Amino acid sequence: MIGVSILGATGSIGASTLDVVRASPQRFRVVALAAGQDDARLFEAIAEFQPTLAALSDPAAAARLASRVRAAGFLTEVMSGVEGLAAVATHPEARAVVAAVVGSAGLPATLAALSAGKRVLLANKESLVMAGALFMAELARGGGELMPIDSEHNALFQCMPVGWRAGQQPSGVRRVILTASGGPFRSWSAERIARATPDQACAHPNWRMGRKISVDSATLMNKGLEVIEAHWLFGLPPRRIEVVVHPQSIVHSLVEYDDGSTLAQLGNPDMRTPIAHALAHPERIDAGVAPLDLVARGKLDFEAPDPVRFPCLTLGYAALEAGGAAPLVLNAANEVAVACFLDGRLGFAEIAGVVEGELAHFAGRDAAGLDAVLALDHEVRARATAAVAARGAA
Repeated sequence: MIGVSILGATGSIGASTLDVVRASPQRFRVVALAAGQDDARLFEAIAEFQPTLAALSDPAAAARLASRVRAAGFLTEVMSGVEGLAAVATHPEARAVVAAVVGSAGLPATLAALSAGKRVLLANKESLVMAGALFMAELARGGGELMPIDSEHNALFQCMPVGWRAGQQPSGVRRVILTASGGPFRSWSAERIARATPDQACAHPNWRMGRKISVDSATLMNKGLEVIEAHWLFGLPPRRIEVVVHPQSIVHSLVEYDDGSTLAQLGNPDMRTPIAHALAHPERIDAGVAPLDLVARGKLDFEAPDPVRFPCLTLGYAALEAGGAAPLVLNAANEVAVACFLDGRLGFAEIAGVVEGELAHFAGRDAAGLDAVLALDHEVRARATAAVAARGAA
């Protein structure tokens, strides 16, 4: 029986993880759950899975949850804030920790799980983007495992040589190829993209995701962040990490070997597949995902990404090439810009401009250690917020 903690239990990744656990109750047990402020949905999960610990980032929401838990007679302890998330991440009964808190908020808890030697199932790519060197050092120090569950990076992991572990440069690998759906605006003109609304940006054609990551998919910033993540996971330089647009989202990524072989991982677009793979590894279990019918699919298309209509992918490569704290700046500025777009304070086409401006302003900066990372993250966010306000006033 494998104990599982979930950071981000009320989001789409959390829901998919609970589905995988639900399908294999003889194999997995939920021991701890954490979320942001959705106490209602977290209470539903507590009622079903009876974890020993639950936490919410928001203290008021945690107080409401604690009251409901007591009234229902459940034995789940309720905590709040950064301490609560860290307690979920390091729960002594948890062998696997799903890190699915959106954005930079998940970094401290994910680092705590690595320090505790857990098997970390990483869906929060922002943690690795913000503090890649710190992240990998903590992995080595804690002695645990890092298992990517982004569909693309999990696909790469499945195609890696036998015995490969996160952080190692894989032997015999020439390059890795990340696939991108192209998002909802793949065939739109630049003029039409500039007028895109938040609801249009969040209407992903293949995946059911939260609004922030859906916007990142629409701008292709998601791929820019994934290129940086792949650099740290697989130890490869930017020139050996490529992106190809594949609108069907059936081929999740590919690994090209020195001998001319190219291995690809295929499957229906369903996050339960990578989650089940990482939870049960090295075994394979039924994830409840429908088998892939290639004949019914008919064809698989591939095309190069358009850097003119989707400049955020280029910004991701530029940040990785620049090194230092540039990936952190990229991520922080993007989170601010996306939030402002979703709130109606920024146009879709302006997201890249805000990010590019912050990359230029903070060029050459570095941040060593968690406190320095969090301080610079705060500084970038404050400046990006002011930059958006100035655009609105102009």
